[in-house]
Amino acid sequence: MFILMVVVFVLGYTAIALEHPLKVDKAASALLIGSLTWVIYILGSSDILSLGFSRAWEEFKLSIPEGMLSNPEKAQEYIHEFIVEKEALHHLGEIAQILFFLLGAMTIVEIVDQYQGFKVITDKITTTNKVKLLWILSFLTFFMSAALDNLTTTIVLVALLRKLIADKETRWFFASMVVLAANAGGAWSPIGDVTTIMLWIGGQVTAGNIIAMVFIPSLVTMIIPVAILSFTMKGEVQRPDVDDNDNNEYTTLGERKFILIFGVSALLFVPVFKTVTHLPPYMGMLFGLSLLWIVTEIIGKRKSAEDKRKLSVVAILSKVDVPTVLFFLGILSAVASLQSAGQLDLLAKFLDDHLGNIYLINIAIGLLSSIVDNVPLVAGAMGMYEIVDPALIEHGSYMSHFVADGTFWELLAFCAGTGGSILIIGSAAGVAAMGMEKIDFIWYLKKISLLAFIGYIAGVGAYYLQAIILHY
Repeated sequence: MFILMVVVFVLGYTAIALEHPLKVDKAASALLIGSLTWVIYILGSSDILSLGFSRAWEEFKLSIPEGMLSNPEKAQEYIHEFIVEKEALHHLGEIAQILFFLLGAMTIVEIVDQYQGFKVITDKITTTNKVKLLWILSFLTFFMSAALDNLTTTIVLVALLRKLIADKETRWFFASMVVLAANAGGAWSPIGDVTTIMLWIGGQVTAGNIIAMVFIPSLVTMIIPVAILSFTMKGEVQRPDVDDNDNNEYTTLGERKFILIFGVSALLFVPVFKTVTHLPPYMGMLFGLSLLWIVTEIIGKRKSAEDKRKLSVVAILSKVDVPTVLFFLGILSAVASLQSAGQLDLLAKFLDDHLGNIYLINIAIGLLSSIVDNVPLVAGAMGMYEIVDPALIEHGSYMSHFVADGTFWELLAFCAGTGGSILIIGSAAGVAAMGMEKIDFIWYLKKISLLAFIGYIAGVGAYYLQAIILHY
């Protein structure tokens, strides 16, 4: 049963990776393995937990009266309590925080987009010089993805590229660089990527520290590929013909600016809310959403019946990407079962024994994230390694890297966030761009992957040098 859990996870993950050929939505596969792994776990609980690999079970046994596990009936009762009432509910609480945070953030972004708030930014770009446009879009993407998230920013910017560039292959180049910049920008922000959100909510990193320590490596990761392309890219982009009838103005410029500022402020307020109140970040996100919702209801009173329906938050909620949220629920549930049963502890020991270096471990995780989704990789790493209490370790020891805001967690946020850029399928941003622009996998591999890899390694090097300078 212990091995069967891993087999089910691997098969399910294969189905997720082959989503398009199989024509089965990845959310369905994720929910299936999220349920099946827990079913196998509880059905084979006695055999699985008797192996002694579950760190959580060993800790739970200390709270049981001595000798109780020698009674088969009592032992089964305690095992049931451990899995159902302690582990399943504990992990559900952690997962729910992430999901409610994402739902709130995605809804805020959809409201801003529906009110044409992003049009305020995109209308300012007028240059046709390829190099200049590349730098403008890269920096715009880099900072937008930190404030919003890399997936949303990619969708907004790729949609913008259709209005700026007519030639398909040139647009592919720019869309690919948007993916690189979005993933780099999301890595240094606590709300810029699902993985950094997970680490922030989990307590592995704090908002201020992740910004301070990962900003420069992320910037290097974005700048290096752009700088290399600047030497080879020449000429002007050809603008497509714009149909004026498509430019439907149903909000005023003042409304767009107001909703844009309000929405972004609500997102940026979340770290402040957590710092001041010490409440979970999802509460700050829902608080910001509630205020924005009330404001839009007031604005909507002045609109016509048709525009009011279009701008209603209830209608906007139908555009929120619920399958993605369900995908995260399934995959995080599956990873939680492997953490509870002990498979992830075994993997952590294997990595420590064979690599034994936090830089090599994280580089490997980053490279893997270009092939498989970074969410389960980070969830797995969070399950494999515990946050260490700094009072219990000596300064300079290997375990000091695993304290909150330790080197391991910062580097994990960076590597998992930016390593996915190496392949077009390696990140949510890449998959979104691929779907929107029909970017060819082999084309990306030939034209962009090496640039992304150089930027990734340069970013790791920048973090290493930064750590030496700061004696970190």
